[in-house]
Amino acid sequence: MSDILILNGRLIDPASGVDAERDLLLRHRRVAAVEAPGRFKGVAANQTIDARGMIVAPGLVDVHVHLREPGQTYKESIATGTAAAAAGGFTSVVAMPNTVPVNDSVAGLEWMLDAARGAVVKLFAMPAATFGSRGDEITDFHVLAKSGAVGFTDDGKPVLHNRVMREALVAAASIGVPVSQHAEDTRLTGGCSMNAGPVAFRLGLRGMTIEAEAHIVERDIQLLRDIETHDRLRPHLHVQHVSTGRALKAIREAKASGLHVTCEAAPHHFTLTDDAIGNYDTNAKMNPPLRAERDRQAIITGLMDGTVDCIATDHAPHALFEKEQEFERAPNGITGLETALGLALRVLHEGQGMSLSRVIDLMSAQPASIVSLERRGTLAVGSFADLVIFDPAAEWNFDVKKTRSKSRNTPFDGAPMLGRVAFTVSEGRVVFKG
Repeated sequence: MSDILILNGRLIDPASGVDAERDLLLRHRRVAAVEAPGRFKGVAANQTIDARGMIVAPGLVDVHVHLREPGQTYKESIATGTAAAAAGGFTSVVAMPNTVPVNDSVAGLEWMLDAARGAVVKLFAMPAATFGSRGDEITDFHVLAKSGAVGFTDDGKPVLHNRVMREALVAAASIGVPVSQHAEDTRLTGGCSMNAGPVAFRLGLRGMTIEAEAHIVERDIQLLRDIETHDRLRPHLHVQHVSTGRALKAIREAKASGLHVTCEAAPHHFTLTDDAIGNYDTNAKMNPPLRAERDRQAIITGLMDGTVDCIATDHAPHALFEKEQEFERAPNGITGLETALGLALRVLHEGQGMSLSRVIDLMSAQPASIVSLERRGTLAVGSFADLVIFDPAAEWNFDVKKTRSKSRNTPFDGAPMLGRVAFTVSEGRVVFKG
């Protein structure tokens, strides 16, 4: 590995409490030294990056991406999805299991994590919580964890039955990993394709109520209480892509009572409302759906007050022909890896006054801690040399024609962004240069 010197940048490393001008030396895939400006005079390196006027931050970590491989490589592959991640400043991503076949076995997990897949950045995975993600019987958590699983989820589907979810939480608690829950009571959402409200009424579409999300969150929190009381275990529930104020209220109260609950918010849920659907724009269709303005504001409040633990993209690529059909038939999901930082900086930093340090924390140290990624999400000496260098003042517009993803299903084509990625470095390798 080549030595890299990064000079003249403003280092923001929330995990280390650093926000100051610092120079960095990267060597043998790790951060070898962090010094005040000018201390590396005379130090030889294979590459020098001048980060003057830019932010140097830990590489971003996304705990929720869909890379579609195996089985749906016409949408995305591990290679193309992680290339999009690098372009967005991400150096670690966690793949979801809803592939074809479902990633519910050691063989499937090892195949996904194999270097032959061509991952551009560090790839982790959450296998399915239940076999085939059918919700009937939990997978072998202990064996899968030994093979590299960082958690378990049936994302795309909820673990609906109380008994099965309880078993999953107990099994995960015994090995210290989270269960990530897609909070949707599918008994209440059959035939629904967007948020319940005036927009759905105007378009003549059946809408998902906020109760469909909140019921599952509230049920899972009650299971946590029961397990702590009767099993003397402390399970970790992670609520994926929270989208409603009612679910956030339950999470906030659970945290206050000492339960181990974390949650994530997606950029589209703190940026857009269901008005973005316009006249049946399928690029604004996702699950959970875009909500009303009051829920968007609730997500922003949760990000500002610490109830929301991290930002995750829920990057969900689909082919053009799949999205170009009737709204109710089109699949849920949008791409998001290349727009997450630009949206977070525009909406939260510029729009809401959130500090740069807090934005970076929500996208690096915090998600890394949720899935216990050691020596990632920080630039302390000895950590992996994962970092992003970006211009925080750069204003630009996203052009989907230039995406590194195979798919172009985004509502943010042409949308204004703040903060342009200049370099992404993954384990000491420059994997993106803007």
